[in-house]
Amino acid sequence: MSRETDNIQRLIENKDVQFRDFRITDIEVREAAEGEPEKLIIRGVPCVFNQETLLLRWDDYEVYEEVDKDAFDEADMSDVIFNYNHGGRVYARTRNNSLNLNVNKAKGLEMETELWDDDEGHRQLYRDIKRGNIDKMSFAFTIKAREISYEEEHDPYVLRCHRKITKIDRLYDVSAVDIPAYDATEISARRLFDAERSEHEAESRKAVSLALARYEYEKERG
Repeated sequence: MSRETDNIQRLIENKDVQFRDFRITDIEVREAAEGEPEKLIIRGVPCVFNQETLLLRWDDYEVYEEVDKDAFDEADMSDVIFNYNHGGRVYARTRNNSLNLNVNKAKGLEMETELWDDDEGHRQLYRDIKRGNIDKMSFAFTIKAREISYEEEHDPYVLRCHRKITKIDRLYDVSAVDIPAYDATEISARRLFDAERSEHEAESRKAVSLALARYEYEKERG
């Protein structure tokens, strides 16, 4: 396991950090005045609001997730960083205004950052994104509140979990990623939903037991 994936695993296991992937939506080179450096701009929408998507499917279980448009209202975004593989070099951060985040409730959480023209590491990252070698980003966050409902299909049997994130606790980073062999979104979401499924099944067994006990009680009373 690489240093990057080991760091992601620790965040998932120790801090319950969740990861979600998104495509880089736009890059541009802005023309500058003569003698001034180029402006290397990267934009994306890490999180789209009120749009349910199929997040996971395995065995007889499907997970659909959406994020409420008000989920970031109380989120801690005081020091969000833009980095590489959730653990590499820090290229920008909100604390010094080099990373801009905007909550557009009609659309989603928007990000924009300007890489440095006079820094070869920044230019290399920009070139990799422009060429399509890196076309995916990911954001890391923790959840404060969510709503969950379930529905069952019986032919064939499928348990569907509908999950709505209503409050984000903290946004940690927005990261350019190139780790196709280690899907942080799937690993983190599956760990979370395995726990939620176990809780749902325990509640279902309890409900069945109570129903049976009531039936036996009513039967004895005649």
